Amino acid sequence: MMDAEITIIGAGVVGLAIAEKVSEEHKNVFLIEKHPSFGQETSSRNSEVIHAGIYYTKDSLKARLCVEGKGLLYDFCRKYDVPFNNCGKLIVATSEEEIAVIEGIRQTAIKNGVDDLVMLEREQIAEMEPNIFALKALFSPSTGIVDSHSLMKQYETNTINNDGQVVYGSEVTGINRIKNGYEITLPDADKMNYSFTSRIVINSAGLTSDKISEMVGIDDDTLKILFCKGEYFRVNPPKNRLIKRLIYPVPHYNMEGIGIHVTIDMGGGVKLGPDVKYLESNIYDYKLTSSKQEEFYKSAKKFLPFLELDDITPEMAGIRPKIQKPGEPLRDFYIMEESKRGYPGFINLIGMESPGLTSSIAIAKYVNNLINNTT
Repeated sequence: MMDAEITIIGAGVVGLAIAEKVSEEHKNVFLIEKHPSFGQETSSRNSEVIHAGIYYTKDSLKARLCVEGKGLLYDFCRKYDVPFNNCGKLIVATSEEEIAVIEGIRQTAIKNGVDDLVMLEREQIAEMEPNIFALKALFSPSTGIVDSHSLMKQYETNTINNDGQVVYGSEVTGINRIKNGYEITLPDADKMNYSFTSRIVINSAGLTSDKISEMVGIDDDTLKILFCKGEYFRVNPPKNRLIKRLIYPVPHYNMEGIGIHVTIDMGGGVKLGPDVKYLESNIYDYKLTSSKQEEFYKSAKKFLPFLELDDITPEMAGIRPKIQKPGEPLRDFYIMEESKRGYPGFINLIGMESPGLTSSIAIAKYVNNLINNTT
């Protein structure tokens, strides 16, 4: 007999959503997290946006799970009173060249099943957001924001109510394949190693998901996580009140990032960011760079004409777990049951960056199907 039926490693938003879903259908589910609480890394240091599914490659997991996940997430928030705001988003063209780009974005979105985008002229933009500058804009009515802490708390609560076990402060140090399952090693409170067995292991370890995959024996260069830092600046009051929606510029080439954009939060705050900076090594560098103030200001000033340099202050930084190398084409989520590599019942989730939050419930359903197909 195995000690556990299913073990999920990593209690970020994706791991929590998976735990909630699989504990509905399966008994003896464990969620293990090295930090003292959930969502301490990427899940708590992001823009908290519910994405529409506009930019991703047609038929990719990112496109499919984002479009499906968005609807599931809004439904979940309504059902459990998780705070959210379906505020909508404007993607703005500030030059003639950018008008052609946003028309292309609209075509991509339609291919992904996002058919509610509206092209707005200057007068219509002025009615919605009188304080921004844009020649034309794409309006996405299904984009919004969510209180990600409350969302994660609800996933955790539902998991516990489903008799799932959530264990904090436990860092996995080893995984061995054994007959019909896996042996997982953790240090206990006295720093002594102890092991337990699990029939299925789900690797949702975010920034260290490549290391967990390597522990079991999967050595694949294309699955190496690169730490990609993004910093945010806050728009100081009272100018934060001049924006009601998310405002995005035209995205970067290859979608390494989608440009320094304007997001609102549930408390009425407004922030600019994130930028994109691949770190030299995988260190948890959350330091803020106040010298970037000018760069953020210039980038946002194009579409926020009211902004002055001293209206913004550094706020926070986050790290994306990218498997896309700098300059490479966009990479999809890697979600795979690894039987083909000789590890049946081991499910890898690697490169779970944006739109992981939006897609979290759809990802959980997808993973649950993988489990049911391996049983």
